[in-house]
Amino acid sequence: MNPLLDSPLIFDSILKQILWGGRRLGNLLGKSIGPGNDYAESWEIADHTNGRSIVCQPAEWAGKSIADLLKQHPKELLGTALTDRYTQFPLLIKFLDAHQDLSIQVHPDNALARRLVNDNGKNEAWVVLHSEPGSRIYAGLKTGVTREALDLAMQQQSVSELVHSFEPLAGDCIIIPAGTVHAIGAGIVIAEIQQMSDATFRVDDWGRVGPDGNPRQLHLAEALEATDFERGPVSPLKPEPVPTESPENIHEKLAYCDFFGIDRWKLNASATLGFADRSRFTILIITNGIAKVSSHHGSDIEAHSGTTVLIPAAAGSVLVTPFGNDTLQLLECHVP
Repeated sequence: MNPLLDSPLIFDSILKQILWGGRRLGNLLGKSIGPGNDYAESWEIADHTNGRSIVCQPAEWAGKSIADLLKQHPKELLGTALTDRYTQFPLLIKFLDAHQDLSIQVHPDNALARRLVNDNGKNEAWVVLHSEPGSRIYAGLKTGVTREALDLAMQQQSVSELVHSFEPLAGDCIIIPAGTVHAIGAGIVIAEIQQMSDATFRVDDWGRVGPDGNPRQLHLAEALEATDFERGPVSPLKPEPVPTESPENIHEKLAYCDFFGIDRWKLNASATLGFADRSRFTILIITNGIAKVSSHHGSDIEAHSGTTVLIPAAAGSVLVTPFGNDTLQLLECHVP
């Protein structure tokens, strides 16, 4: 008899080495990185041709891919509200270490991504975990930038002059809708919550060359088609406080759109998170401290900073308890 998919799950990290990466995925987030200074991304939950997550905890599900779980237990994994909407797990969760500037880029919406690259669209949000003094985030074209102006700047490799930028602080949350020209600057580590997509059109790469000594490919025609020229500058969102049962805890709404919702918790006491009605899954991203995540039937998982936990819909709500003296900080993510 197959066990019910009602336990918290942790997956093996999928590490991506890209020339703009560094070593902070290991130093700050505890990832098991090898030699080299180019560890750029850690895909925590992914169901994509470029990376599919494999369960490492608990033991009864170890070795199963997230695609296996979705195929064999769709309602238990996704929940009653989402089962009929998705045949692919809908969110991709990752950490990024920008040791160098990322390329200036833009992501397509669903329709354009499916037509041009056979992928989903890519709406995403970033939560800044670490930012060195002077680092910058580039998000949204400056007011009044036209298609013709961007086209010319791409030819002249001067796109950065047209993009709004700011110096971020740890804790900032920025939502990047599809069609927004953007880049993450050097010195920043983020948690990224996005649609399950790897569709990216590179607009400008700062004149950089790849490992083969040649410039990396740009996607100028696709980028022009994908860019929303009505978008304008993008700035950090203002967190919205939410009342909590315990005065020792802080709960904030961070980012909400059609594709995901993100809340932040700062816990000094236990809190119940997730959907008791089993309507949808919940993802917990631990950004500081150590948590014990307990399901109602007694299954526990310990998760430390840099760990992502998937709560299948069948688990309902879970009890999250902080360990040690540090305030436990985490992001709670779901699909509306």
